[in-house]
Parts: sequence; C-alpha cells; structure tokens
Amino acid sequence: MRIAHIITRMILGGAQENTLWCCRDLMSDYDDDVLLITGPEAGPEGSLLDQVRAANVPLQIVRPLRREIRPWHDLRALPAIKRVLRAFRPDVVHTHSAKAGFWGRVAAHSIGVPAVVHTVHGAPFHSYQGRVVRNLIRWSEKIAADRCHALISVADAMTDLLVSADVAPRDKFTTIYSGMEIEPFLDAGRRRQEARQSLGYEPQHVVVGKVARLFHLKGHEYVIQAARQVIARAPNTRFLLVGDGLLRGRIQRQIDAADLTPYFQLVGLVPAEEIPRLLAATDMVVHASLREGLARVLPQALLVGRPAISFDIDGAREVIHPGSTGLLVNAQDIDGLATAILELVENPPLRERMGTAGSRHCRELFAHQFMTRRIREVYTRVLGC
Repeated sequence: MRIAHIITRMILGGAQENTLWCCRDLMSDYDDDVLLITGPEAGPEGSLLDQVRAANVPLQIVRPLRREIRPWHDLRALPAIKRVLRAFRPDVVHTHSAKAGFWGRVAAHSIGVPAVVHTVHGAPFHSYQGRVVRNLIRWSEKIAADRCHALISVADAMTDLLVSADVAPRDKFTTIYSGMEIEPFLDAGRRRQEARQSLGYEPQHVVVGKVARLFHLKGHEYVIQAARQVIARAPNTRFLLVGDGLLRGRIQRQIDAADLTPYFQLVGLVPAEEIPRLLAATDMVVHASLREGLARVLPQALLVGRPAISFDIDGAREVIHPGSTGLLVNAQDIDGLATAILELVENPPLRERMGTAGSRHCRELFAHQFMTRRIREVYTRVLGC
C-alpha cells in the first residue's frame, strides 16, 4: 500500500510515538510505501523529527500546518496538504491530532483518496473549554468524521465520548490501544538500583513518579497538594517529576511554597529511551491529568511492574483495574489522591502484587507490532482487499 500519515507536529508525546511506530512497522513488516506529513513545530516537550529521520521514514514538512489557530496559516494548510497528497498518490491517508485530523481528512476526501482513517488519541473537546470553543470543535470533528471511512480510538472511552456527542456512529469506530516497544519496560527492573542511586534515593525512600508535560490540565498541582498530606504521615516518600513544559516555573514555585522542595525532584525533559529506567526507580506512578485518551505512562508503568494511580477519567480504567493493577480516584479529589498514595506507600506487598498483574495484562495489548497489524486490518477492510 501507499500510506500517508498526517499529524500536526512531531513533539515528544504519545500520539507522535504511536504514529512513528506505525510508520516504521508498515515499512519494515509489510513493505508499504509510507510518507509522514507534519507541521514544523517542536516545543519545550522535545522533538521526534530526528528519530523520524534516523528510521528513514520519508518526511514532508508542511509549513502552514500549526497547532495554534492562526487564520493565515490555516487557510494555506489545506491546499499545501492537497499538493503533497496529489504528488504521493496514497491508497490510505491516516490522520492524527485535531488540526491535522481536520485538514488532512478534508484534503484526502476532496481528492478522492480510497481510504481515509483518523485516530482519536484524546478528546478534542472537553468540559474545560469554553462553550463556544467546545461546540466549534465538536462541529469540526463531525464534519471531518463525515469525510473519512473509519475512526480508530486509543480507548473505548474515546469512542463513547464521540458517539455521545453525535460526531459519528459507533460502527465507524475501532479501539486499538497505542503501541510501543515493550521490551525496554519489561527489562527495566534490572536497572532499578543503578537508577535510584543516580537520582540520590536511599533504600528507605518510597518514590512516587509522574511522567507528563508540565502543562495545563496535567494535574501537577493536585499531586503537590496531595503530597503535603502524604509527607506529613510518611516522610520517607519522594516525588519524581519527569517532563518539561511551559509551567515548569509555576510548578517549582508551588512546590517551594508548600515547603516540599526536599521531597520533589524535577528531572526535566529526558530522551524517550530513558523513561523505562526512570520508571524502574519508582515504587508507583501517579497520573492526575484532567483529560487524556489513554495516558501512555499508565501501561508503561505497569509493564515495568509498578502500580498506577490515576484520576478516573477517559481511558484510565481500561488498564487500571482498581485493587488489581492500581487505584482510581475521582478527578480533582486531593484527599482521595493522598489516601491512594498512602495506601501503596504503606503496603509494599500490595505494590508488588499490583505491578505483577499490570505487567501481565499489558504485554500483548500494547506491543507496537500488535497495534500496527490491527491498524493495517482497518486499512484493508476499508479498501475491500
């Protein structure tokens, strides 16, 4: 097949890693001709463009394709994408993210691409947006959904949300979990001692990890507030924050103002290959985002054998089975979050049992080869071949 993937920007993030693995697998395992089309932006989250080039994935940068709403660029994005698609002549166009998902589907439909597929990595509209913006995005998603043949959700929760919002009928959706290279996570345990020593942790420390961009709606403020209660009862607890972003200064000030500076460590942006080692240094992972399709760090933590605590939003409960692989807390419930963290801090056998169950559950579901095979089955179904 000739397959074009279109995504707004190749920053260091779950949707982008998912897309890169799919492109690589399609080329190596199926001998498909692949073109990755993306905008020029990187950002403080880091860029995956070097990894795209290292993997020899054919790449086309479309300069007007930007994440922010910029009318001048937006009006130029559609004809620019159409020019690239006409030159490539794809059998399949597979779009990702809100902006590229809209323009990419409109462009592919307008030139008669035989199969147009879109992946919903996260809720494009949500209750934290203003009503006018939320309705505009929902309307845009409905228009774009009418211009594609199939929709892939990274969690059942995403399908439920878009169906309930009348974006598309349920039979247009297929759930395919976002794949990754699972072996480094499965093998990470052997690096635990070295990782903890390099981070300065002592044997008595119980380390709570959080891996997320330092950005709005990622919930760092709730973790900081819960940490005050945790430290008061379990002073050997430590918090490890992995990631960078626009709110780094604000988050550091919140930690300082709460007198928690000795208990928090911000390691900033790290290469993707360092994530398994850092997760191995933890004893549990907490994810307090207010919106997420299915946070990539949850299966990653479980693959390493670490229980996960998350706000009960979107697809979290599809990998966190309360009492089995982790704990779920109502969104923004600081007391509940502190209670959940303390439950695992004070019960090492429970942490061990949950981590083992989680690793077993995620091994097959999140292998990138399994993801790509199922995605390609969607392509062949739409094409009727």
